[in-house]
Formats: sequence, structure tokens, C-alpha cells
Amino acid sequence: MQSLDNHYRRVLESFLNYILVERNFSTNTRESYNNDLKRYLLFMQQQSRAIEAITAEHIEEFITELYSLGLEASSMARNISAIRSLHKFLLIERTTTLNPTERLHQPKLGRYLPDVLTIDETLRILDAPLTHQPPGKYLLRDKAMLELLYATGVRVSELITIQQQNLYLDEGFIRIFGKGSKERLVPVGSSAIAWVTRYRRELRIALVQKNSDDYLFLNARGVKLTRMALFDIVRKYAVAAGIEKKISPHTFRHSFATHLLEGGADLRCVQEMLGHSSIATTQIYTHIDRAFIKEVHKTFHPRG
Repeated sequence: MQSLDNHYRRVLESFLNYILVERNFSTNTRESYNNDLKRYLLFMQQQSRAIEAITAEHIEEFITELYSLGLEASSMARNISAIRSLHKFLLIERTTTLNPTERLHQPKLGRYLPDVLTIDETLRILDAPLTHQPPGKYLLRDKAMLELLYATGVRVSELITIQQQNLYLDEGFIRIFGKGSKERLVPVGSSAIAWVTRYRRELRIALVQKNSDDYLFLNARGVKLTRMALFDIVRKYAVAAGIEKKISPHTFRHSFATHLLEGGADLRCVQEMLGHSSIATTQIYTHIDRAFIKEVHKTFHPRG
């Protein structure tokens, strides 16, 4: 990778020291900022732009470049947050006299969000394991996974680490441990419950090995699926369903949220189901009654 020139390098080092010492950011966050901002500053350096001459339009060019690399919306949001913090720091330090991020239209992520499935496309993918030729040995597992992805909007890491002890299917919930080990209860619709139950009864019991560790979804060796295995399964059924959009497990998460909101679901409930805060990162949502969330899911989710 090309190196930053001395001026850009000093700017970056000063900022990273600032967030570590004065803002008390973690070393992991510092490393993420370092990677994101090094890429950003290299882009500006390659355009022969002095740091005090960077404009909002230049930053938007960089965001477009990130989009072309295929970064997810969440990664792009993190990049923009890092860029904002850097330019605020430069203004405080009087390295620059203007803050170009004040004119930045944030968030400009609508153009960069991954494709969202229509309800018809979603149903075609959900049905694909049942019509796939030749019939797969693991169709019950795959069907249950796809149904659960769409029913709950869970992240990839959350799905592959679900354990049976965290299933409360009689009550219509599953317990999810998300980022930062934050725990949440997510409603599950009747269709997903039926397929997960059938998978556990008819297939999982035959896959179990000594090292299965109670994970719900197992591979042929009896251990939990990898992220890449889940990606491959989703893509296989997307192709089988004739979906031409770029599909990943994360697409189900966006589709889950979009379909609920388009149906009229309360935004706060959807955000709690997804396990993240508001777009306004400082806003903290109050606790919402679980029965109310379950009713919202049942009312507005297409498979509720």
C-alpha cells in the first residue's frame, strides 16, 4: 500500500493519540479509525489535495469510491463518522479553518444500502430449498435457517451461534447475544418456528456429535456453520430462485426491517428487534414491553 506523506502521517498520528488519550477510545476503535482514515487520507493525497483544501464534494467522491469497493452501509457509516471526527479535531487544533463535514449530507447511505428483497423475492428464496434439484440432504436445515434469518433479522454471527437453550419457541421468542454481548429477545413467527422444530426433530438429531456444543445449526461434521458456509447457502438459493440482485445473509436483515416498516410497524420496535440504537447515535431508546413487540411482529411481518 502506498504510504502517507509526512504531513498526512503527522495529522493522522495526532488524531489517533487524541482519541486514545483524551477521548478514551479503546485500542480496537483506534485501530478501526486508523485503517479507515489512512484509506481516506491516501485518497486525498492521490488527488493532490492539501488537507485544508478538502471540501464536502471531495469527501462525497471518497464515499462513492467506498461504494464501488462493495462496503456495506454499516462500514460506510463508520468511515463517515471517522472522517467527521477527524475534521472536527483539525478545526479544534486550528490546523484548518473550516470543517467540510458540516456541509456533508449525512447520512448519504440511501444510495449505498444493499439491495432489499421484495416480499415476492423473499418468498421465492424461502421456498427454494423445497424445490431445489437435486434435493439436498440438508434442505430442512437450510429452510429453517432462511426462515429464521427473515423472521428475526439477526446478524450472520448471531444466527450461527444460536444455541438450543436460547430457543423459547413455545413463547414465540429466541434469545440473541449481539454485539458487545448485548442480550435481546426477538419474536419469531409461526412459519420459522414450524421449520426450526421440524429441523431439530428430523435432521439435527442425526448431525449431533460430541463437539456440537448445543449449537442449533450444524454442518456435516456436527459443528456450527461458518460465516462463509452461510453465505454460500444463501447465494445458492438466491440463484435457484432466479434472484439477480446481489444477495447475502445481511440482505435478509435489511429486508426484515424494510418490510416491517413499510407495513407500518413502530420504528422503535424494529430497532429493538435488530439490536441496535437509533441512527442518531446518542439517542437511547426506552425499554419496550415484550408483549407489544411480539404483537408488532405478528401484525406487520409477512411471516408473522
